[in-house]
Amino acid sequence: MTNKLTVIAGPTAVGKGTVVKYILDHYPQVKLSISATTRSPRPGEVDGKDYFFLSMAEFNDLIARGEMLEYAVVHGENKYGTPKKRVLEALATGQLMLLEIDIQGARLVKQALPEARLIFIAPPSWDELVRRLESRGTESPEEQARRLETAKAELAAQSEFDHVVINDQVARCATEVVELMQA
Repeated sequence: MTNKLTVIAGPTAVGKGTVVKYILDHYPQVKLSISATTRSPRPGEVDGKDYFFLSMAEFNDLIARGEMLEYAVVHGENKYGTPKKRVLEALATGQLMLLEIDIQGARLVKQALPEARLIFIAPPSWDELVRRLESRGTESPEEQARRLETAKAELAAQSEFDHVVINDQVARCATEVVELMQA
């Protein structure tokens, strides 16, 4: 059952969301687990589609009730996590399920579901990662600096993953992820 669960993670601004969007647009057999977060929506993000945007109290209540597959504090301030129920229901029906989460979350999923496949999305270079983060324009310079510090530690965690896929070209990266999901 859990061998159909694939987790992708990687450093900030590596393009995980862009790769996932490509997968969902081109591979309808793949379903995405929607994460919950305590951060505010970015422009264009929709509650229940991109994330479940929750207050800290709502998020903590899910944790207390044991309803999170994984959760973590990311970049020192916001909580992100995966509601357990939807993932287990999808897996029970045999769907190819994809989780797009952070490194801490990937570790926790692997503990809870050892058969899960972990894929690390890596940038082509450090300079490209910095360029992508700066060009997003969604974080202050202080937040960018904090995210880049976190990215250094996240890049060092690549060896903990079953596969590493370089996001040098979105379509190629997405196709490789789907091929690994189906392997």
